[in-house]
Amino acid sequence: MKKYLVDPTQKITLDHWNPNDNGGIKNGKKMTRPLFAELNQELERLQELLYAQSKHKVLIVLQATDTGGKDGTIRHVFDGVNPQGVRVASFKQPTKAELAHDFLWRAHQQAPGNGEIVIFNRSHYEDVLVVRVHNLVPRNQWQKRYEHINAFEKMLADEGTTILKFFLHVDADQQKERLQERLDRPEKNWKFSKSDLNERAYWSDYQKAFEEMLSKTSQSWAPWYVIPANRKWYRNLLISKIIVEKLQRLEMAFPDPEPGLEGLVIT
Repeated sequence: MKKYLVDPTQKITLDHWNPNDNGGIKNGKKMTRPLFAELNQELERLQELLYAQSKHKVLIVLQATDTGGKDGTIRHVFDGVNPQGVRVASFKQPTKAELAHDFLWRAHQQAPGNGEIVIFNRSHYEDVLVVRVHNLVPRNQWQKRYEHINAFEKMLADEGTTILKFFLHVDADQQKERLQERLDRPEKNWKFSKSDLNERAYWSDYQKAFEEMLSKTSQSWAPWYVIPANRKWYRNLLISKIIVEKLQRLEMAFPDPEPGLEGLVIT
């Protein structure tokens, strides 16, 4: 998994990361189906432990360009987990109340509590992405936000939150195919907006913004992974494996039962 981990000491150029990477696995979707099923079952087990023990908390951040696969990742990777202990927070255009506060205010409200996994579908990183590309605030203002974000995530980590951040990396051709599919398939028309085409015109600007985001905010306490996402099966496999391995390291256990249960028989 280290292959996809962003080194905090290196400046990232996305051209060096292949969005078509499949790990060299032939017939990958078919061959890895049993492994993915095992990972899903293990994630279900670990999430149950996390919820029962109510000691650890996990924050998972998903960032991508439009059609990058955030919704699909959530749907497949977290299939079968207990919805009591998993929550998705989506960050769309800020409300008036959110704009009246600092840019991290709305993110902090959605941070996970003990025993909880929270998935950020987009995140506080929109404030160094969309805000930057569309010049919504002055440059000297959004430039300071990298430092603020690192401090915010360090505070969460110090308070016991495990943070994993995934950038779903697709290329422009793959985005074109997925946008066209939304137009061609009636059941997917609802996912298409003309604004998607407007955003696509800023492709190069977004790539530069993603590169600086990854370079400046991948930290040991909140690492970024660049996930090749042109192949959905490989995207899901990688993210599942990274999450499972991280949760296994927490060495969780079910809480001890209350005393006096030995030999108790329900009548």
